Amino acid sequence: MLYINRLLNLESLLEKKSLFLLGPRQTGKTSLIRHTLSKAKVYDLLDTSVFLTMSQNPGRLAQELTTKDRIVVIDEIQRLPILLNEVHRLIESRGIHFLLTGSSARKLRRGGVNLLGGRARTKYLHPLTSRELGKHFDLLRAIQRGLIPSIYFSDDPDADLKAYAGSYLQQEIVAEGAARNVPAFSRFLKVAALCNGTIVNFTNVASDAQVPRTTVYEYFEILQDTLVLHELPAWRRSEKRKPLVSSKYYFFDIGVTAALQGREFRPGTPEFGEAFESMLFHELSCYRDYMTSEPLGYWRSTSGFEVDFILGGHTAIEAKAKENVSAQDLKSLRALAEEKKLKRYVCVSMENRPRTVDGISVLPCKDFLSGLWAGEYS
Repeated sequence: MLYINRLLNLESLLEKKSLFLLGPRQTGKTSLIRHTLSKAKVYDLLDTSVFLTMSQNPGRLAQELTTKDRIVVIDEIQRLPILLNEVHRLIESRGIHFLLTGSSARKLRRGGVNLLGGRARTKYLHPLTSRELGKHFDLLRAIQRGLIPSIYFSDDPDADLKAYAGSYLQQEIVAEGAARNVPAFSRFLKVAALCNGTIVNFTNVASDAQVPRTTVYEYFEILQDTLVLHELPAWRRSEKRKPLVSSKYYFFDIGVTAALQGREFRPGTPEFGEAFESMLFHELSCYRDYMTSEPLGYWRSTSGFEVDFILGGHTAIEAKAKENVSAQDLKSLRALAEEKKLKRYVCVSMENRPRTVDGISVLPCKDFLSGLWAGEYS
C-alpha cells in the first residue's frame, strides 16, 4: 500500500521529551514509526512473547537497553500499564526518550499514566487528512470510505469497514472488559452512531438501545476513552442570543460511522450533508491537534440558530454540502455576526468558485481546506 507522509514529526517531538502517541487502531501509528524511527528499539506488546516477558519481569526492559538506545518505542502500552513505572525510572536515570503508543486512554489512566508526572507529552494520531493526502485526496471518496489509511486505499472498502466496526466492538471494547454485555453494547453502538454530530438525548438513546440511562453514560465514556468518539463543546460567548451549553459528539471517522449506521452517504441526500459536516470536523480537529492548540467548539442559541464550528474564538464555520448556497443557508452566520465577537464568518460549500455575501465568505471545500492548512485561519 502507498505510504502517505504524516504531519506529526516524531523525531522532532522526541528530541524534546518522551511522548504518548494515542489514536484508534489502523490510523497509522505503526507505519509512522517504521518510516520515521527505523533505528529505534521497538517493543510490540501485541506480540505475545514480548508481552509475557515484560509482564513477568518489567525490570527486563532496563536490562535489555544499552547506552546506544536513546529512543525506545513501546507499542500498545495500555496492554501493560505497570511497565510505566520502569519507563519513569529509565527517563529519570538514563535520560532515555520513550515513544509510548496506544489505542485506549482508559487503561492508561487506570494504570497510573500520571506516574510520568509531565515527563511525556501527549499527541493524537487521527485518520488521514486532506493535507497529508495531497493529490490523492478526493472529497467524495473521503466521505464514502472515511480516511483510515488501509480503507481509503482499499479495493473493497465496504467489507473492510464492516470488519473494522466489528473489530472495535470485539477487540477494543469487549476485550478490555469495559462492556461485558455484548448484545446491549452492539445495540447502543448503532444508536450512538445515528446521533453522530448531534446534541445527544441520553434518555432517548437509552430507550432505543434498550439499556439503562446510567449505562448509556458509561458507554459514551468508553467510546471517548477508546478514542472512537470526540466531544465538541458549546461556544458560550454570545450575549444577544442565549447559547446552549450541551456538547455535540462526532465519531472519529465518517466511514466507520457509515458502517455502524448501516447506510451510505450519497450526494444530494440529507445524510450526505451530515457526512460533509463530519468530514469538516475531522479536518478541523486534526488541524487543532497537529498545528495549534486553539479550542474548537460550536454555537447554538436557545432560539434555534446554529453554526457548526467556532475555531479559536475568531472564526465561525458553517458546512453546507450544496452547489448553490442560498441566503437562508447563511441566516445562522448572520445572526452570530450581529454579536461582533469573531473576525471571520465562513460557509464551506460544494460551490465551484469563492464569493462574499454580506461579509460572509462562501468557499468551495477545497479552497477552505487549502487555506486552513496554510494557516489562513489562525
